[in-house]
Amino acid sequence: MCHCHDILALRPEVAKAKKEKMKREYIQIRCSIYEKKLLKRRAARAGISLSEYLRSTAFERTIVERITPEQLEYYRMLVQYKNNFARISSMFKKRDPKLAKTVEDLAEEIRNHLKNFKK
Repeated sequence: MCHCHDILALRPEVAKAKKEKMKREYIQIRCSIYEKKLLKRRAARAGISLSEYLRSTAFERTIVERITPEQLEYYRMLVQYKNNFARISSMFKKRDPKLAKTVEDLAEEIRNHLKNFKK
């Protein structure tokens, strides 16, 4: 059994570093009820606390919103549509090149939307 965590906890410089990382200071800001609700909602979508959300935006850190189950379902559906349209395009290449090109363009448009989804 390793006691390295206990040893580190006893070292003064480690304890001091931990205290410095603790957030004990308060900053108050004024905002409307609407702004507060909006900030809370954005923090919840990102899966972080309101305080962490405000710190992240203040320090211009990238905040990534979490994907909801509904969004994930839509993403999977778009992938399936893109694959289906690509197959349909291949089927019509020899018979009707114009239709094949239209369907291929649609598959490409869906693919571009899927790329944006990942950002």
